[in-house]
Amino acid sequence: MSDAELLQGPLRAVHAELGATFAPFGGWEMPVSYAGVVAEHTAVRESVGVFDVSHLGKALVVGPGAAEFVNASLTNDLGKIGPGQAQYTLCATETGGVTDDLIAYYVSDDEVFLVPNAANTAAVVAELAAKAPAGITVTDQHREFGVLAVQGPKSAEILAALGLPSDMEYMSFADATFGGVTVRVCRTGYTGEHGYELLPAWDDCEKVFRALVAEVRAAGGEVAGLGARDTLRTEAGYPLHGHELSTEISPLQARCGWAIGWKKPEFWGRAALVAEKEAGPARKMWGIKALDRGVLRQGQTVMRDGAPIGETTSGTFSPTLKVGIALALIDSDAGVGAGDQIDVDVRGRALRCEVVNPPFVPVNTK
Repeated sequence: MSDAELLQGPLRAVHAELGATFAPFGGWEMPVSYAGVVAEHTAVRESVGVFDVSHLGKALVVGPGAAEFVNASLTNDLGKIGPGQAQYTLCATETGGVTDDLIAYYVSDDEVFLVPNAANTAAVVAELAAKAPAGITVTDQHREFGVLAVQGPKSAEILAALGLPSDMEYMSFADATFGGVTVRVCRTGYTGEHGYELLPAWDDCEKVFRALVAEVRAAGGEVAGLGARDTLRTEAGYPLHGHELSTEISPLQARCGWAIGWKKPEFWGRAALVAEKEAGPARKMWGIKALDRGVLRQGQTVMRDGAPIGETTSGTFSPTLKVGIALALIDSDAGVGAGDQIDVDVRGRALRCEVVNPPFVPVNTK
């Protein structure tokens, strides 16, 4: 996709004004960093950061029994939550792969709001729409709302300073107003820190974003971009679709079996996933921490005693730990476990690493 074909969010001019560097991601032109990835990452871990992630998809499922329909389609059990609560879930394929992972917001029994990944929104909407019963409509609202994430230990202070609700349980949401505009405030995030995601209307994003930036900077925080978002989520051990999840990588392999309502009688891919659970997944996601200096990246071969046993799915330098880290899919029959030493082939050099249970750092979402 050429730069001319990349989609742009509602705040592109504001990001340029703030000095952002840009790169393509999921078909969108995204701000990568402003003050630098390490500074932005550290601000989120120690203080607060604000991200524009308006590229994320949005879809609305409405009609009599909409929640029941979504529950019979996606993996997690919506019956465990109610109005005003959100849930991480998966849109599985019939063969047990993953079309996308997403957040479902339970508005009412007849309305569910979904936030899929940018590149997969059209596929999720098309599949839901094709299987929706009469009376239920599925609408792609990708460019009707923005998504602004406020993440870090001081995130509640930032929202309170703007008069927005902050005393909320994890994975809950509420609609509020700021400066005369409606904003959906969600206690969710993708950094491993206490945080919120705000969804104003597309055309109201600039007003809300500028107010957030002012408060975040006054609190000693930073505007953060895609680079810090990726290092933060990798440290937290969170999967990214296209890396740790895909149509070829199942939830069980990615350690997302907790997001499956195993007792539900029906959801897409149920038979394949139940069979995989009973047999045990052929491979499993592990964390890898470099013991020697070297750069870990996606697509590198993991070895034990010189034999390949897996492949890295994400890799980066951890600003918190000051070492290279990666997530990797490792063959189950390799028999590796936390604390074991393995090697990763980094441009023909065997880099000594340790296998760890993700996350790499404590997760403080709640």
